[in-house]
Amino acid sequence: MNAKIRAYIALMKLRVVELLLITTVPVMMLADRGMPSIWLIVVTLVAGTLAAGSANTINCYVDRDIDQVMGRTKRRPLVRATVTPTEALTFGIAIGIVSTLMFGLLVNWPSALLADGAIAFYVFVYTLGLKRRTPSNIVIGGAAGCFPVLIGWSAVTGTVSWSAVLLFAVVFFWTPPHFWALAMKFRDDYAAAGIPMLPVVAPVEVVTRRILGYSYAMVAASLALVPVAHTGPVYLVSAVVVGAWFLAEAHRIDRRTRRGDDPRPMRLFHMSITYLTLLFVAIAVTAVV
Repeated sequence: MNAKIRAYIALMKLRVVELLLITTVPVMMLADRGMPSIWLIVVTLVAGTLAAGSANTINCYVDRDIDQVMGRTKRRPLVRATVTPTEALTFGIAIGIVSTLMFGLLVNWPSALLADGAIAFYVFVYTLGLKRRTPSNIVIGGAAGCFPVLIGWSAVTGTVSWSAVLLFAVVFFWTPPHFWALAMKFRDDYAAAGIPMLPVVAPVEVVTRRILGYSYAMVAASLALVPVAHTGPVYLVSAVVVGAWFLAEAHRIDRRTRRGDDPRPMRLFHMSITYLTLLFVAIAVTAVV
């Protein structure tokens, strides 16, 4: 029984969900211009975790054939037969329904619809539609990971404002550099599985130039939030500093590639997580000062 429970938890990919939740609470605080009720925060986080876990579980169900040929995914529960495909699909759908009901009955129905939209986008647009067909898969499909900022804002206000849209844009432009850096490291895995991630189908010089371009767009979106959300000097200084830090790393990886050196992509991958965390911490601080 314990092994089965651990398998279901593994299907939800909670380490990925953790990063999504980092963006939710600061957005709720900014929308409230203070600290929302602890009850609302807890319900939103639990329901959001279940929604993301639902999408991830169904993703594991669909991708079980390629997971068994990729080194970094071959230990997933469906590959090791810890759970059956039917059990995984049933579990994914069930927790998605629970998430919808929690959002709708305990938060509001706009948030429930946004959560359902995130699940549907990740499963049908990214996993089934784009992942195996186009190197633009993570650019378009990555929008699913941006929904938590919309959900966090909607949970507090019942609507989606331009501030929430700009925060959506920050995460949207952040996703390609973050994921392409990882895909550069595991290029052979994706190639063996027949997944046309950009580092598989394009020269590394093209990949690093794209990373640089999206990094500039990400920083621009983060700075555009200042006049729209009236975030003040604390956020402005923080966004400039961490943005410059990220751009410096993006330029470094591009320079190393052009010189023919090892680009060391995982350095940028780990830095991207720190960048997003620090930026949203600044948003949380701005909301309460």
